[in-house]
Amino acid sequence: MRLPLLLALALPLALAIPARADVAEAIRDHVLPGHARLTEATAALAASESCVPDDLRPLWHDAFDAWLGVAHLRLGPVEEEGRALAIAFWPDPKGIGAKQQRALLAKADPAVLTPENFARQSVALRGLFALERLLWPTEAWTGDYPCALIHATADDLAATAQAVQAGWENGFADSLLHPGPGLRYLTEAETRQALFTTLITGLEFNADQRLGRPLGSFDKPRSERAEARVSGRSLRNIALSLMALRDLAHTLHADLPRSDAGFATALQQIDRMQDPALQGVAEPQGWLKADILAQQIRAIRDAALAEIGPALGVGIGFNAADGD
Repeated sequence: MRLPLLLALALPLALAIPARADVAEAIRDHVLPGHARLTEATAALAASESCVPDDLRPLWHDAFDAWLGVAHLRLGPVEEEGRALAIAFWPDPKGIGAKQQRALLAKADPAVLTPENFARQSVALRGLFALERLLWPTEAWTGDYPCALIHATADDLAATAQAVQAGWENGFADSLLHPGPGLRYLTEAETRQALFTTLITGLEFNADQRLGRPLGSFDKPRSERAEARVSGRSLRNIALSLMALRDLAHTLHADLPRSDAGFATALQQIDRMQDPALQGVAEPQGWLKADILAQQIRAIRDAALAEIGPALGVGIGFNAADGD
C-alpha cells in the first residue's frame, strides 16, 4: 500500500475516536488488537512455503507494518527474554547481525535451525532485520541452507509474536487493569504512567533514532544508518509509528487539539518528502526536510506532555527503551 494512501486512510480512524479514554480503553482498543495483528501477520509469513524473495517480501512488509503498531509498547511480555530485540534488533551500529548471519550461512549447521536452538541464538540473528538481509541479499548464497534459514527465522518471529500476545492476554493486561499492594503496579496512576511513558519514548525514538541516526549532522549526514534502508521503508516506518502513537494517545485522553495538530503536520511533511529510504539526507535540501520532521515530532512530544500528562495526573517514568 502506498504511503499517501495510508495517510488518507488514517484520517477517518482519528475522527472516529470515542470521547472516553483511559487504561482499559488503551488495552482493549490499542494494545490487544495490535498484538493480535502482529501475531496474524507473522504467522502468515511463517506459513509461506516459498523461498522466493518476491513471494515473501509482501508478507514481510505486512509483518513489519504490524510490528510498528505495537513497537512502542516496551513493557511487560515484550521485554521478557529479550523479545523486543528478537523481533527488531535495531539500531545495530556495529553490524553484528550481518556478521553473525554471514558466519551462520558459511557454516550451514542444520542443528541451529531447530525451533529450540534458534530461539537461543543471538537476537541479532533473529527477527525482522535478519529476514530483511535474507530477502534483500547483498551476497549470492547457494544450496538449501539460505532457504532453511529464512523459514527458521520466520517461524521464530511468529513464535515470539505469539508469546508476547499470550503474555498480555494471560496476566499482564490484568496487572495494568487491577493494580494493588504486592502486585506489579501499585496504583492506577502507575499504570497510566507506564502507558504514557511508552507514548513519549515512542515519539522520542522516531525523532532521535529513526531520524537522528541517518541525519547525523548537517556536515556529516549518515544515510546508511536509516532503519530498513535496504527494503526502502525507512520513512514508512516513521509514518506508521506516528499513526500508532496517535491512536494510543487518544485511548489515553480523547481531547488533544495540540497533539492532533502536531501529528497532522508531521504526517503531511512525510507525505511531501518522497524519500522512502531517507537517502535524501545526503543532500542539504533532503537533510533539512528530515530535520524539520524530527523537530515536528519533538513538538508532538511537547504537546502530549502538556495535554495528556496533566489529564492523567502523571509524568514520565522509566522505560525499557531509555538509554538505547
